[in-house]
Formats: sequence, C-alpha cells, structure tokens
Amino acid sequence: MIHHISIDARNPLRVARVLAEILQGKVYKFLVPGSYLAMPFDNYGTHFVVFKQGDVWTPGIDRESAKVIPTAPTNFVASHVAISVPTSQQQIEQIGQREGWRVLTRQQGEAPFSAIEFWVENRILFEFFTLVVF
Repeated sequence: MIHHISIDARNPLRVARVLAEILQGKVYKFLVPGSYLAMPFDNYGTHFVVFKQGDVWTPGIDRESAKVIPTAPTNFVASHVAISVPTSQQQIEQIGQREGWRVLTRQQGEAPFSAIEFWVENRILFEFFTLVVF
C-alpha cells in the first residue's frame, strides 16, 4: 500500500486541483511554500504532494531529516504511478481534455480492464484504473 507520492509541477495548485478532482478529494497547502496536497480521504490516508517544478528531496546530514530544495527543472521524469480511482474513464478523459493534457485509454491485452494514460502537464505519467480485476 502506498500512502503518498510526491511530484513536481509547473503549476502545483492547478495539478493538485486536477488530482483531487479525479480522486474525488480536496486540496490543502503543504508545509513547503508553494506546494500542495491532494487528498482523497480513503481508508489508507493516501495523498499526493505537488511541489514546484525543480523541487527535490535531498537527504539530511548526519541525523538531520530529509528536506526539499530547489534544483534545475526537468521536462520528464522516470517515475510514474498506477492507481485505481473512483472516477469514470469518460470523466478522466474530459478532465484531461479540459486541461490540454494528453490522455490515452489503452486495453491491457485480454484483461477485463483498461489503463488510462494521463499525462500531468504533458510530462508526468499517471496510469488510472477505473476498474481493476485481479
């Protein structure tokens, strides 16, 4: 089970609002200035942290905790996430279209479900599953 995922964004508030809409949750300011939480209020405490583009986690020194620092922004990232959401495929496609972000629904072989590629700001891949059967 994953409790939270951090990403960066050109427009963190906009991205957090879109994720909260898909997750049927709410947006809150986060501890780091200019960053936000998108929370769906599920049974696991899942949430997404959206930092400013270029903000990264860095380890602390000795016994110091990890901290977020600004770096040079990148256009694409290697990380991505696949999650089940309570929102329909049609709603997700409409949200992506409204935002001007790439959305592609693809069938997973002979599996009884499809994955929806949702490209946040056309640079970060989220795969949304509206129905997952295992």
